[in-house]
Amino acid sequence: MARATSPAGGQPYGIRRVCQAWGVPRSSFHAAPAPAPESALPAAPPARRGPKPAITDEALLAAIKRDLQTSPWTGEGHRKVWARLRVRDGIRVSRKRLLRDGIRVSRKRLLRLMRENALLSPHRARRRNEDSHERQITTTAPDVMWAIDATQVTTVEHGKVWIFGVAEHWNAELLGWHVTKRGTRFEATQALAMAVRQQFGHLSAGAARGLALRHDHGCNFMAEHVQKQARFRGISPSYAFVGEPETNGVIERLFRTLKEQIIHGRVFQTTDEVRDAVRDFADRYNAEWLIEKNGYLSPLDARAAWLDTDFRRAA
Repeated sequence: MARATSPAGGQPYGIRRVCQAWGVPRSSFHAAPAPAPESALPAAPPARRGPKPAITDEALLAAIKRDLQTSPWTGEGHRKVWARLRVRDGIRVSRKRLLRDGIRVSRKRLLRLMRENALLSPHRARRRNEDSHERQITTTAPDVMWAIDATQVTTVEHGKVWIFGVAEHWNAELLGWHVTKRGTRFEATQALAMAVRQQFGHLSAGAARGLALRHDHGCNFMAEHVQKQARFRGISPSYAFVGEPETNGVIERLFRTLKEQIIHGRVFQTTDEVRDAVRDFADRYNAEWLIEKNGYLSPLDARAAWLDTDFRRAA
């Protein structure tokens, strides 16, 4: 515009004259970007910094979908998918070291792909005033503290059925369980007896000496019969806080997994059907369920790694 020629004087218009005619400050004229030529193509997006990933997003997404389709579990989050992709076909050397042929990928990248493609499990909203299990007891070795609890499931023919369970605090292993129509103090000891027999080989006096048993204040666990049986085998009680289930969080979390995997959305006809389902769940859970605090090992793999490490230390 400034190079246009005045028809009267034959001189080019200056920027000052043009800005006066437009009523625009000269600073605005100089600050305005120059118009791009019509033939100019849109600028390409800046290249992503850092090294190129070993696997493309398309290939990684296909691996995620394949893993979700072949997994025997439902409602899994991105952490378990990430762990399985990394350790699949791997050879375990120790608890912390793996020889892997799996996919090396960051968890954030996998989460992004699952979120963009609607592959995440439904989110559970945290309840108001719910804490993050800060008062949950942790142990550094097996057979230091166990937890016992019970839950119920409804059947068509037998009504309410009780499920008792005993869990290891250290690796969240389901050590013992018992399915029954009654939830009495006598039934409560059956799951504990299974766990003691499995871990210590017998049920005689002092078989589990030094072990602590975490439980709530339910009448079937506070009953003298249960306490007497525990003391006979050398087990001391450890009481969870009243009204705070997170203080018995290991068994509470295990039961939540049990309900999500085999109870919710399923109709049971009899007690035997529930018993068969719990038996199958216990075997698969202990062998295959990956747990973050175990370094994404299953309970049985975590125990085997600990025993291997302990044996090598003793040697």
